[in-house]
Amino acid sequence: MYVYDSYDQQIVDQRVVQFKEQTERYLAGQLAAEEFLPLRLQNGLYVQRHAPMLRIAVPYGLMTATQLRKTADVSRRFDKGYVHFTTRQNIQMNWPALEDVPEILAELASVQMHAIQTSGNCIRNTTTDQFAGVVPDEVEDPRPWCEIIRQWSTLHPEFAFLPRKFKIAVNASQSEDRAAIRFHDIGLQMVKNDQDEVGFKVYVGGGLGRTPLAGQEINSFLAKQDLITYLESILRVYNVHGRRDNKYKARIKILVKAMGVDKFSALVDKEWQQIRQGSNQLTDAEIARVKTFFTGIHYETLADQTEALATQRFESAAFDKWMARNVDAHKQPGYAAVTLSLKRVGYPPGDATAEQLELMADLAEQYSQGELRVSHQQNIIFSDVKQSELFALWQTLDANGLAEPTVGTLNDVICCPGGDYCALANAKSIPVAESIQEHFSDLDYLFDLGDLDLNISGCMNACGHHHIGHIGVLGVDKKGEEFYQVSLGGDSGVGAQVGKILGPSFSAEEMPTVIQKIIDVYIAAREPEEPFISVVNRLGLAPFKERVYAKAN
Repeated sequence: MYVYDSYDQQIVDQRVVQFKEQTERYLAGQLAAEEFLPLRLQNGLYVQRHAPMLRIAVPYGLMTATQLRKTADVSRRFDKGYVHFTTRQNIQMNWPALEDVPEILAELASVQMHAIQTSGNCIRNTTTDQFAGVVPDEVEDPRPWCEIIRQWSTLHPEFAFLPRKFKIAVNASQSEDRAAIRFHDIGLQMVKNDQDEVGFKVYVGGGLGRTPLAGQEINSFLAKQDLITYLESILRVYNVHGRRDNKYKARIKILVKAMGVDKFSALVDKEWQQIRQGSNQLTDAEIARVKTFFTGIHYETLADQTEALATQRFESAAFDKWMARNVDAHKQPGYAAVTLSLKRVGYPPGDATAEQLELMADLAEQYSQGELRVSHQQNIIFSDVKQSELFALWQTLDANGLAEPTVGTLNDVICCPGGDYCALANAKSIPVAESIQEHFSDLDYLFDLGDLDLNISGCMNACGHHHIGHIGVLGVDKKGEEFYQVSLGGDSGVGAQVGKILGPSFSAEEMPTVIQKIIDVYIAAREPEEPFISVVNRLGLAPFKERVYAKAN
C-alpha cells in the first residue's frame, strides 16, 4: 500500500499542530462556534447528539495491521472502546471529548492516519471495490488510481470550499460494482477500448440523500493520462455553476439534472480543452511510480486446495456455510479473500470493539500479510489468505464472534448510527436492524433466500444507503414519534436503480413482520434460483403492497 514520504508526513503533522491551536482558541473563547465550524469539519469533527463524532479517513478502505492496532488503542484511551466502520470505508468514533481530539489526531498521524477532508464541502475519501487487486475479472487494480486521485484532491486549494461535499468512487470489476459508483458525484468504471488500452468510463451526478439519482455517463472512454485534468474540469464546472444559496440543492446531481447532461458535458469538454495538455496530465512515469506501492504482496506458488477444502466443508457444516458466504475467489492460485462479518446478531452493524480490532490486526499479520480492507457493506476483508489456512482462520474468527456466515444475506444489514448517536437522525436505526436480524436468525432460511441487501438509514441524508438496498428502510418523524418507511427494488450494483416507496410507514415494532411479509411474497413468486431483486423487478410493487397492507380478517 502507499507509504507516506517526508512531504506527506510533514503535511499531516503540521495539520495536527494547526488544529490543536484552533481547538485551544475555541475552548478559550477566542473563536466563535461559527468560526470554529469549518475548521473542525475539515478535520473530520462533527457535533452529534451526545458528543463530538470524529471520522477518520481510510483511503479507499485499505489499512495496515499497525494502523488498526493504533485505532484500537485510541478508541480505548479516548473513547468507549469501540469504533464504527462506515459505508464509505472510513472509521467513526462517537464519544471523543473535544479537548482530546488534537491528541487523538497526533496519535493517528504517528501511523500515517488522519481525518483531513472526511467532512466539509470538499472532495472526500475516494472509495473502491473491497476486493481490488485480487478479484479475477478486474480490468486492472484500481487502487493506484484512487491514490492518484487522493494525492491530487488532498488540500487542493481550488476545491476546498465547494458548494457541497463531493465523492468519487472507482470500480474495475467487469461483472460487478461493489463500490456503487453510479451513486457518487463522479463514478469511474475502468474499461478497455478496441485497442486494448485501459481507460475510464465517466459517470457524473449520482448521489443519494433527499434526491436520489443514478449518475449519467458523460465520457465512454477517458484515456488514463487525462484522468486528473478531466476530473479537474468537472470540479471547475461544478464550482462555478453549483448552487450555494440552498444546501439541499447544492450537490452536483442537482446541477446536472437542472442543466441537462448534454450541456453539462459540453461545459466540461470546453474547460478540459484549456487544461488537458497542462501540468496535471499524467505521465507514464508517474503512473508507474504510484503503481509500485501496490505490488508489495508476496505470493507463494501454490495450488488450489479444492479437495482438502471439500473434505473440511463436508466434515463441518458451520465451516461449509462460512465458506459459502464469506470466502471469495482470488486471482492467485492457492489464495482466497475472506470477509470478517461485523453483523453479529445483538451488536450494532459495523461496530467493532478495541479487543476485536486488536485481534483482527493480529490475524491480518498472521494470515493476510499485514493488510486489511474496509468494505462498503461495513465488514472487514482479509484479501490474501492461503487456502490451506482457511480452516484455522475460521476457527479463530468463530471463537471471537467474527465469522457470522451471513455476508450478502438479509442479515448483512447496512446501517447508519441513527438516532442513538446522530443529531440529524429522525429515528433510531440500530434497534430496528437488530430486531430484523433476530427475526431472521435461522441460517438455513437465510441461505435459502440468497443474496438480498437490506439497508437502513435514520434520516433522509441516507448514510445507510436505504435508497439502493433491495429492501430499504428509512426512519421518519411523524408528530414526534419514530416510524419507518420501506422501499423496494434499489440496486447499488451494475443495475444501478433507486428503490420505490412501498407506501405508508410502520412502527419499529411492526418492522420484522413487515419484512417477513415481503419475503413471503418473494418466496411464493420466485422461479428456481431467482434472486429477490429479480422478482421485484419482474412483478413490480403491487403484490408486495397487497400483502403488506392487507387488513387482518
